[in-house]
Amino acid sequence: MATPTGEIRPTPDGRDLVITRSLALPIGEVWGRLTDPDLTAGWYGTWQGEAGTGNSIRVQMRFEEGEPWTTMLIEDCTAPIHLALSSADQIGVWRLEVSLAATDAGTDVQLVHHLTSEYQLAEIPQIGPGWEYYMDMFVASCTQTQHPDFADYYPALAEYYQQRA
Repeated sequence: MATPTGEIRPTPDGRDLVITRSLALPIGEVWGRLTDPDLTAGWYGTWQGEAGTGNSIRVQMRFEEGEPWTTMLIEDCTAPIHLALSSADQIGVWRLEVSLAATDAGTDVQLVHHLTSEYQLAEIPQIGPGWEYYMDMFVASCTQTQHPDFADYYPALAEYYQQRA
């Protein structure tokens, strides 16, 4: 079973789910794993389109059932420290941010999912384990180690997030 690490922080618009990982890699290398479509395929999915703030890209989610495509707006792309994305579906708008910080030991990676819709707030026990899984997939991709198994995250971590919702 995976160890839960996420925090739920109140905001004026809802709550933020915040998950942090540390990598013993230089920030430029971590940024490449986060943004290069050939490298994102190994932990989240590949994407098509022109990178840059204000542009839309199409992302294929390789580790979801049916490997669906979704359109995402790049709200901010400030290399190598910040990437903000949003997408909309029948449930609402999904707003995500990833921030990188160089440290003496390498790079800290912080994912923030802004949970603003009633659906997202109600689904924290499912969303939290999912992002823990994707963050560990990202770490495994960066370190070229074995990918985790989603069964170790959900439903095992659901109670942890239910208690924080």
